This record gives sequence, structure tokens and C-alpha cells, in this order.
Amino acid sequence: MTQHRASTSETGPLSRLYDRLATGEIDRRAFLGAAGALGISSAVASMLALTGTAAASGRPLRDGLAVIAQASPEASPDALVGVRPESGTEGQERGAGGTLKLIIWQAPTVAAPHSALSTKDYIAAAPVIEPIMQYLPDGSLVPNLVDEVPTVENGLLAEDLTSATIVFREGLLWSDGEPVTSDDLIFTWNWVMEPSNAATSAGVWQSIDTIDAVDERTAKVTFKKPSVTWFEPFSGGFDGNLYPAHVFDNDPTNKNEAFMSAPIGTGPYLMEEFKPNESAAYVVNENYREPNKPFFSRIELKGGGDAAAAARAVLQTGDFDYAWNLQVEPQVLAEMEGTGEHGHLYAVNSTDVESINFNFSDPRQVVDGQKSQKDTPHPIFSDLAVRQALNLAVPRQKIADELYTKDEHATANLLAGMALYESPNTSWSFDLDEANRILDEADWTLENGVRSKDGVELSFDYWTSVTPVRQKTQAVVKDAFGQLGAKVDLESVDSSIFFDPGAGNDQNFYHMFWDMDMWTNGPYSPIPITYLNRWYAGPDGENIAQKENDWQKDNTQRYQNPEFDALYEELVDTTDTDRAIELLIELNDMLIADVVAIPIVNRAVGSYALANRIRNENLANGPSFIVPTWNIANWNLSDGFEPEG
Repeated sequence: MTQHRASTSETGPLSRLYDRLATGEIDRRAFLGAAGALGISSAVASMLALTGTAAASGRPLRDGLAVIAQASPEASPDALVGVRPESGTEGQERGAGGTLKLIIWQAPTVAAPHSALSTKDYIAAAPVIEPIMQYLPDGSLVPNLVDEVPTVENGLLAEDLTSATIVFREGLLWSDGEPVTSDDLIFTWNWVMEPSNAATSAGVWQSIDTIDAVDERTAKVTFKKPSVTWFEPFSGGFDGNLYPAHVFDNDPTNKNEAFMSAPIGTGPYLMEEFKPNESAAYVVNENYREPNKPFFSRIELKGGGDAAAAARAVLQTGDFDYAWNLQVEPQVLAEMEGTGEHGHLYAVNSTDVESINFNFSDPRQVVDGQKSQKDTPHPIFSDLAVRQALNLAVPRQKIADELYTKDEHATANLLAGMALYESPNTSWSFDLDEANRILDEADWTLENGVRSKDGVELSFDYWTSVTPVRQKTQAVVKDAFGQLGAKVDLESVDSSIFFDPGAGNDQNFYHMFWDMDMWTNGPYSPIPITYLNRWYAGPDGENIAQKENDWQKDNTQRYQNPEFDALYEELVDTTDTDRAIELLIELNDMLIADVVAIPIVNRAVGSYALANRIRNENLANGPSFIVPTWNIANWNLSDGFEPEG
């Protein structure tokens, strides 16, 4: 299989400087001097130098580095603002490219990002609804609905990080022709924070204390407290999206169900038709701000099926232009790609981790009308010894070697793929003898091939979505667990159901009405503070997914650890970049020591198949905080190709 490394085009000078250090072109001393000249603080430069030196001598460089400069008020604007890739767009004609065909085997359920919970939904929303600023794969920011990224130097960011001023582009229009104003930002914040809307991005936007309209295009945002992640509510296709106040009658209590499948946005396309869990069709937004974009006149998005069929549709039959998240055995993909007649496979560095997750509540007890009530301890997984033993029984290397590509690695960490944050303190091993010893010592006795303790059998179910790789992983893990005396029932659910966030869907992972599951997740921001919210319980367990909140909260495992919560709250409050890095590693280490989940593989989840006719460099795919269709306004044809038909 030919794995093509996805291009990220041009990035800021700090990123390029780091690349020179990481490849050994310059030494640490030269790096420190040049970083200082860019306005990078000595503390941040030293941390970057440390990781860059390590990258030069060992593991390949990972993306997600330039964002560290964003957290430093001393950084120059040029160090934290990147360049959006748009090769070949100059002189092109809007809509001249014909139809672009995408296949997303996890079919999207909604097309409104503040109500979405899975990447498939954000992919469907991104051509229509946009964030105020976008992330590049290296973590730097690019202005999107604004002319400038707020910085201390341009006067739009307070030096103490307590406020930021957002100035929208002049003449910016919604797709229905209405002007974008500062009132839209105020409305979006109020809508997201309205509890009845159950917005999935509320955890990010709650950092805002007030938003005041300075004038029609300008809004001043004041934060409840300073934070290194001040930019998150306005950035990236997961959390930073702007909603049109007028479409909701400027009423934050108006959930506007119709908007879920027929959104109005500022993006390059209009939603022509959206069929939940099936397909979507888009046509050009004639009010889009760049007159020569988008190049393709129409997008057809097909959902459903499986990853192998999606890959085949691009690589073998040539029926589609792009296929996302190809969790398929590498030898199968290699056969499909063949000589690359129709298209090629691309791998991108990722911060995503495929992990096994334990339910810390009892899914078989019904309390106050609900299963897996947060205060009912799981009869098996509440025992640390069981979790420790199972952790030792997962053959990570076998799974990585046989079921994943060479760009995907066995890992001991839940925060993986970023050199700055990946803990050096953890390790993993595959040791069935030690696992059995732990269970023996914890009085889980073996009889007739199954262990039990105090009348409770070591018996549990193990759920995931339907893909050949995941079912094969389940089989490998079940066999290993069986050698410990565990009885494991395997269950799998179609991806469109497993990742569907609907409150009435009791087979999605948000409900987690089972003992253990497995799926992939990663940070939605280059500084992964909010990612760790997955294990934060909060006061009275308010962040735990339960019936009372329509299972829309991040902590689906019902994990409760006051020590973790206290450390997480310190992380949220810190404005010290070095301390933030320390806390990220400490929190990861705490989760690993407590075996809250078992990380298996640091995935290249952004891996995709792309038709030869599509210019790859303009996709600029990357880590988990990048929505794959974020730059679709700039997608166009490769040199030498003409529009079909």
C-alpha cells in the first residue's frame, strides 16, 4: 500500500523553524536564538526545543506544535497565524468544476454543528456553517470570518487573556443575503448556553462572561477567567461555528429543529437536501465572500455502508472522489489501491486513539427510571484489580501490526500524537501471567474456566461499531480475556446507530448501556484541555451523561474521581503554558494509572482515499481537531484534469 503523506502547505515561521530543528538541520542553540527573534518566550522556546531535539533523534515529528505560541502573549502575530492552502484557485471560475462526490461510511445524522456529537455530522455541516477562525494541521490559526486573528500585538487580545475583540469581515453575508453582524455572535453564545437546546459545544462557550456589540461588525468578548484556550469558542469546525440570529428570530430558546437538516450559513455551499443517516446534496452559495469559489458546482455526499466499500468506491471503481476514515486492514487497502489508476491513499498524523472504555456504573440496574445511573457502581469494573488485569491482556502490538497501517502505533496514552503532551511516564505490556496473578491475589477464583468473586462472575459484554477491523480486534481481545477466565459477549452496532446522538437511541455510546465499549476519539482543539472533560464528573456529577441531560454530557463512562476533577479544574484555570503542559501529562497519567480506559492504537484516523483528479494539498487534513471538509471552498482539480461531463 502506498501511503502518501498529506501536505499541509505553508505554515507560520515558528512551525518551519521547528521542522528544521526536528529534522536536524539546525541545533538546539540556533533554534532558541531564532525563536527568541520571533518573540517566543524563553520558557515556550525551551519546551519546543526539548521536543524538537527528541523528534530529530527518534519518533517522527507529530503535528500540533505551533499552537503553543498562541498561548504565549509574547508571541509575534506571524508566529501564530498560518497560511490557508489554496493552490490553483487564482483565476478559476466559481462552479466550473462540476460535481464533487464524497462517501462517508458513518452516515451523518444532523447538519447543525452545535447539536452534533460525531465527526460525520461536522463533516456534513462544514460546507455550510463556518467558524470565526480555522485551525491548520499544525495548530496555528487562520482568520475565516474575520480579517485578523486577535493578538496582543494588533490590540484585539488583552495581554492578560481576559478579553478578545472580534471584528467581522466587511460585507460578510449569510447565504440568504442577510448581513453578518456582531449580534450573530451574541446570539450564538446565548443559544449554545440555553440548556433546553442541549448544545454539545456548551462546555467550550461557557468560558465567556459577556459579549458586547461595539458596532455592527465588532464584538468585545470578556471571559470569566483568563485561559490559554481563550480562542476555542471561535475556532475550528467542531466548536467555533457561528449561527444566524435572524433564522431563529433572535430567540435563544428557539431550538429550530428544521435548522438541523436545512442550515443557513456563511460557507461556500447551500444545503439542497439532507436525508439523516443517508445522504446530503449541496449547491453553490452565490453569496459566498470569494467570487471565484467554490470551484465545484455541486457536492453529493453518500453515507452508510462500511469503510472497505467506501475505499473501493474511490480506489477501484472511481465512482467517488473522497472516502473518509478508512479503518480497513492495510493489506486490503493495498490491493484496492493497486497501481493507483483511480486514486491514492493518504495518511495524516493524528491525535486520535482507539480505546477500550469501561462503564463505571451498572447497566443492569434500573434506578430512577434509568440504566447506568451514575451512583450505581459497576459490580466488576469498580475493582481496580480487574481493570489492571484486563489492561495487561490486550495485545496492542499484534492489533497494531495486523490490523492498522505503518502510520498507526500501539500506545499507552489517551493523549497521544502530540510530542508536547504525550506522556513519557507511561508504558504498556502484554503479560497474561501477571494478569492472572493480579486476579488471583484479588480473590477472583477460577472454576470451570470462569472466574468469580463474592458470587459475581467475571462476565461482561463488549460493544463497538461495525467495521471489519473492530470485529477482528474484538475477537483478538476476547480470546486474550478468555485466558484470564473472563466470559465476554461481543456485540456490534451499525455505525449510523452507534454514533447517532439521539436521546431516544439506547444503542449509542452516549448512553453506554453496556459494560465495555471500543471506539476512536481525540481532541477538538490543539490544546486538548476540553478533551479531558470526558472524564470530569463535575459538582454533583453534572458532567456525567444521564437521562436528566438527555445523555448529552461528555462523561459517558460515569467515571468519578475528586482528585482528577480538582486537577482538571486547575488546568482549566491556568494561564501558564508550561503548567498547562505539566497538568495535561499528569491528568493523562492519572487516567492510565487508574485504568479508566485501555488505549490501543494511536490512529491515523484522518487517513483517506482521494481520486487522482482532486488536488490533495488543498484538503489540508490533519489531527482530530481538523474537520476533513474544513477547506472545501478551496478544493479543486489537480493539474492536467478537466471537469467531467
